[in-house]
Amino acid sequence: MLDLILCVDDDPITLMLCKKVIIKASFSNTIITAKNGEEALEYFNSIINKKEINNLPNLIFLDLNMPVMDGWEFLENFSTNKYSEVNTIKIVVLSSTIDPEDLQKSKKYPMVIDFLSKPITTSMLNYLESKI
Repeated sequence: MLDLILCVDDDPITLMLCKKVIIKASFSNTIITAKNGEEALEYFNSIINKKEINNLPNLIFLDLNMPVMDGWEFLENFSTNKYSEVNTIKIVVLSSTIDPEDLQKSKKYPMVIDFLSKPITTSMLNYLESKI
């Protein structure tokens, strides 16, 4: 079981479902959420500024299509030296579409360990346990 997971998605129903499935599967003790990439980066900025590197999520579930800052923009920013203390966290892209171009593009980011189709399921979490 993981200590902490960050779910980044603009859809409150998807976030609620994500939390329920993770809790039901006993996959993580704590689940935190962000509504877009910008909110997620603000969370990491706060951790870096407060030097609370021990409070990092073990895994990030990241949506691609969000307002304000989408998943691609988050990945671009998160890959920079500014986040070098935290950008080794494993990321699973959760998308409503499985576009082969998006799958290829996601492989550019070493922290992305998988690209899965929404919605999250317990079988998905069982599969991911072997990758974490």
